[in-house]
Amino acid sequence: MPVRFCSDRVWLSAHSKPLAPQKHDHVDLCFANQTYLRFTDPRRFGALLWTTDLPDRHPLLVHLGPEPLGTAFSGKYLWQQAKKRKVPIKSFIMDSKIVVGVGNIYAAEALFQAKLHPQTPVGQISLAQYQLLATAIKNVLSAAIKKGGTTLRDFMNSDGKPGYFSIELQVYGRGGQACMRCGETLQSFRMGQRATVYCAGCQKIP
Repeated sequence: MPVRFCSDRVWLSAHSKPLAPQKHDHVDLCFANQTYLRFTDPRRFGALLWTTDLPDRHPLLVHLGPEPLGTAFSGKYLWQQAKKRKVPIKSFIMDSKIVVGVGNIYAAEALFQAKLHPQTPVGQISLAQYQLLATAIKNVLSAAIKKGGTTLRDFMNSDGKPGYFSIELQVYGRGGQACMRCGETLQSFRMGQRATVYCAGCQKIP
């Protein structure tokens, strides 16, 4: 059974023997112990780069924000980064220069947990609300990891099975349905060319 290190879009899988490449397999790295590391990217969002410098100095990485599950990421960090900005909060937390790894699905879910409207200007959000949001982002991502991710089309988790976090989604993909918290009909619109779902009863602009 291969061991996989996954996101919803890209994954690395370790194999003990060479395997025939499938449709979305792009690169195999063969190590001295005859272990093979395969790079798979169905949507071509990732990249495999070679560098002799420190990886975090690479031009594609040097401007990235912190990992959301790391110690550098917090409500205070978000609050500080939001100063003098006017962008909507959903766009803000999906900006990889602010924080990496918060995609459209998890941004919608975290904002629902934190009771923040996705169009709220970042400068109108208090430190206390940012602390709630940072906690929500960590909780949503941690829960998704435990469930093996959120299956979209052909994503498979580390056991070669689909991710099951989609079963627990509270707003994403549920536009027109009842809010699980208050019962009001969930609203859906497009924001930055991405589907956005929220509850007008639970998520209000301050």
